[in-house]
Amino acid sequence: MSIHEECGVFGIISPQPENVANIAYYGLYALQHRGQESAGIVVNDDGLFYSHKDIGLVSEVFSKEKLAAFPMGTMAVGHVRYGTTGGTTRNNCQPIEVNHQKGKLALAHNGNLSNAFELRDELELSGAIFHTTSDTETIAYIVTKERLNAPSIETAVSRAMQKLEGAFSLVLMSATKLIAVRDPHGFRPLCYGKTDEGGYVVASESCALSAVGAEFIRDLQPGEMLVFNNEGIKSFTDYCDTKEKKTCIFEHIYFARPDSIIDGVSVQSARITAGKILAQKFPVNADVVIGVPDSGLDAALGYSQESGIPYGIGLIKNKYIGRTFISPGQSDRFDKVRIKLSPVNTAVKGKRVILIDDSIVRGTTSGRIVKLLRDAGATEIHMRVSAPPFLHPCYYGTDIDSEEHLIACHHTVEAIAKMIGVDSLGYLPKESLSQLIGGKNFCSACFDGQYPTEIPKNTCKNRFEQKLSERKK
Repeated sequence: MSIHEECGVFGIISPQPENVANIAYYGLYALQHRGQESAGIVVNDDGLFYSHKDIGLVSEVFSKEKLAAFPMGTMAVGHVRYGTTGGTTRNNCQPIEVNHQKGKLALAHNGNLSNAFELRDELELSGAIFHTTSDTETIAYIVTKERLNAPSIETAVSRAMQKLEGAFSLVLMSATKLIAVRDPHGFRPLCYGKTDEGGYVVASESCALSAVGAEFIRDLQPGEMLVFNNEGIKSFTDYCDTKEKKTCIFEHIYFARPDSIIDGVSVQSARITAGKILAQKFPVNADVVIGVPDSGLDAALGYSQESGIPYGIGLIKNKYIGRTFISPGQSDRFDKVRIKLSPVNTAVKGKRVILIDDSIVRGTTSGRIVKLLRDAGATEIHMRVSAPPFLHPCYYGTDIDSEEHLIACHHTVEAIAKMIGVDSLGYLPKESLSQLIGGKNFCSACFDGQYPTEIPKNTCKNRFEQKLSERKK
């Protein structure tokens, strides 16, 4: 079991009609690491919406023919998804589109609402009919409902924000405006930049701005709403500083691309710092330091720099395997690990190895990686993890919905080391997390159980399918 984040969002507004679908494509391609189940783009051509979305990677969903079918436009929103709520079906692909009495709306969402179940109940009792099993549709319904009585789309979005709890970084598109919203806690990242042509781009990570040639301007503040139209950009800060900032620390440890900068902090620098802390806290005599690709590599480099032990490439990742790869069953998972990762025998044979990874969830994958290195001739393997032990579920956009499969909930560090077959094991101390980003304004509930919001009453990943099934009985 690996940790997955829900998705990546992208939006662009251009002063003149251009091939915005292609720009969104490259933006989503840069955000592919945030979601590999589905992808979608909606283009706005003078108030008319054209869309395509489907299951698969960005390159699979959008062939040359599909991209060529989009018209020139002035706006587009895009989305890549890994579902933390709802199943993997085409219905759950985003952006979600809504046609209502006052116009059209396209919405892309990153995060999870902690009160989605209650909001959906309320909407269904008032007559709303849902077509998806994701909480994103709930947001779309609330915005639409508010829009019917609001003087503008931004007023409707602002009113909707009063009802939403949890994580929501949003990009919305109406007939004339592009809107970006970050929840008051700032759980998930969201930033914007400007193109040479005078357009604006919004994305989950700054790496997507670079991919489309946009200059990074800044991150949205937690609680901020930005409204872009042909008159420029306007910031609304009514919800800023209403709640404590709680950006997910795992963005820096694992989710984000190393070339991204989130809230002023380099992701790569944070990971190198984690590796240095591990070298200080858990030193060991060894011959080489290696990282598990991809997010373990920078932490391994940091460990090497701090310890003086040489850094090596001990594992090669097959970068051509996506989520559409035919996955073996649970009993054959070892074969899948062998296909995805291959040891570099000359780098580890006859050597004492320090292995750096970003996390241990169930322990199954870690154990099989260790066996790969043992089979390649490593004499000792000392594992260091650039995050504290996972002890609690996440309700804000990470697919850990129970403690049942978290190995650290049921075993000591020493027992885990024995189970996965390493000679020693060390986790990043919880008290060291603040050193990664130079502050304490982050969410680490998956490590310490200190949740910034109320715990949802129904925490099952497929809670909406479960709800529908119960009603049919």
